[in-house]
Amino acid sequence: MAEKIDVAEPAEADPLARMPMRDEEGQLRGEFVAEITRAIHAADRPLLCEVVAELHEADLGDLIAALEPDDRVTLVEITGADFDFSALNEVDETVREEILEELEPETVAEGVRELESDDAVELLESLDEEDQEEILEKLPAAEREDIERSLLYPENSAGRRMQTEFIAVPPDWNVGQAIDYMRDTPDLPERFYEIYVVDADRHLLGAMPLDALLRARRPVPVKDLIDEDRRRVSALEDQEEVARMFGKYNLVAAPVVDTTDRLVGVITIDDVVDVIEEEADEDLKALGGVTHPEELSDTVWTIARGRFNWLLVNLATAFLASSVLGLFEGQLEKMVALAVLAPIVASQGGNAATQTMTVAVRALATRELGAFNAMRVVLRETMVGLVNGIAFAVITGIAAVAWFKIPGLGIVIGLAIICNLVAGALGGILIPMVLERVRADPAVASGTFVTTVTDVVGFFSFLGIATLWFGLK
Repeated sequence: MAEKIDVAEPAEADPLARMPMRDEEGQLRGEFVAEITRAIHAADRPLLCEVVAELHEADLGDLIAALEPDDRVTLVEITGADFDFSALNEVDETVREEILEELEPETVAEGVRELESDDAVELLESLDEEDQEEILEKLPAAEREDIERSLLYPENSAGRRMQTEFIAVPPDWNVGQAIDYMRDTPDLPERFYEIYVVDADRHLLGAMPLDALLRARRPVPVKDLIDEDRRRVSALEDQEEVARMFGKYNLVAAPVVDTTDRLVGVITIDDVVDVIEEEADEDLKALGGVTHPEELSDTVWTIARGRFNWLLVNLATAFLASSVLGLFEGQLEKMVALAVLAPIVASQGGNAATQTMTVAVRALATRELGAFNAMRVVLRETMVGLVNGIAFAVITGIAAVAWFKIPGLGIVIGLAIICNLVAGALGGILIPMVLERVRADPAVASGTFVTTVTDVVGFFSFLGIATLWFGLK
């Protein structure tokens, strides 16, 4: 009879090991956040380090944003060297500043040392100079100098976005030497897509794609493989222009040079994706009148203060539109239907103008609209306004007659609708173009001015035509 062998029951796994982080829609599970919070309060370092090590930096950023403010800092302190500081670049700027200000400079410096230079600059650039200096003093001299040099470039420039880690070789090397160099050098960039060829003074001679390098035989000189016409980026160039160049020429990486054409860094596609997201977010908020950088984590007072100024401008323009109604006070008293229908005319023109304005602002931002095609686009939008104006004139006119049983009212509101939709189309395209010409941001200012135009034209055209048609005085 075979001897019975006792098999130990497997230890029960920790709930976090079995619990998915996100639900079917990709949102963080409340249960997961609650378990992390419990582990933080219990100072369960082994569990928290295991979780932090397994999470991608973007997922860790989402988790940090979901925690209470005090728990965020505690999580970083408990996990110590296991915490990936690049996750802080995935959270709102407000949250990032709160965490960095609570941490000891030594702790932040240790985290920064593990980051690539572009991530380190992004992490520190939102802090004031005093806090930056306090952290940078804790870094080795070479690393500190690279970050300080990048921070000297203007905000939103390529110099702020670039990483200073890259591979550069002299032109007299061959393919075999370049490959051996990459194999033997321990501190290469984490990811790279091309190798740059520079002279003795680090002037950029060209770029060599990795696929060209790997296809060539070892004795082939690298100067025979370089692309001398490789598109390069000035360190002072605006990041939005860099993103546009990447999209236009399907780039994955681009060398960054200073004013003397010396190679100082490289911008990669992941940096450009961040720029595109930031610019799109900024433009979308600006179209809604949110001109102050606003995050979901901001306080009520911060958000209210940021929105107040533009709301004040909107109020002033609203009084201007309302003053038009005052000009026709007597007519409104004699025919109540005019007061009821006037907002319809203004609203319809405003909606049409917003459609045109949105397309125009986007076209200006992407450089698709300029002097070379401005007249054609203006004429096209005017014809669109006219066509839609005629269509809605018929619909609105029939509805107005059916509602108030006044035959002439249909013609009056129909003519007013046509006038306002054409005015809205012209305002929606011309106002952003004028603002662009005077170097104002069309995304920020267009909405208020366009709405004012359609309100004034809508009220004036409807009540003016009604006065003439019905002989009201």
